[in-house]
Amino acid sequence: MIRAVDHINIVVSDLERSVRFYTELLGFKEIRRGHLEGEWVESVSGLKGVRADVVYTLPPAGGPRLELLCYVSPSGQTIPENSCANTRGLRHMALQVDDIEAEVKRLKAAGVQFIGDPVSVPTTTIAHDAGDKVLCYFLDPDGVLLELAEYR
Repeated sequence: MIRAVDHINIVVSDLERSVRFYTELLGFKEIRRGHLEGEWVESVSGLKGVRADVVYTLPPAGGPRLELLCYVSPSGQTIPENSCANTRGLRHMALQVDDIEAEVKRLKAAGVQFIGDPVSVPTTTIAHDAGDKVLCYFLDPDGVLLELAEYR
């Protein structure tokens, strides 16, 4: 039986840039760093010659850890389609905020790229127990799709 979500992994191209983005800009807290290499990580990843650095962070109000992982070798590739909302697979992580307009303004001032402005989800489409939902998508420095969500 599954008990909880342990962590979410995001593979990044520049670890320190991503750590700054998630900690300084989004408010996550860095809790641990590590270096990964050896037979165990090659076995679990299915890759040979793995050398990678990792930083674990926590969201401000708790929840699953966010694992920022940067492969030194073998290096991966950026696939632009991964930034599109309709690409199959794990597509985005939603971050709950209290004031979406203020967050969008703050993040845009820091140069963050948004897909569109905040929109309200029609309650005729889906009603949430937490209230009416307002959301928008934006991208992290590697083009990872993220969502801001506010419930009113």
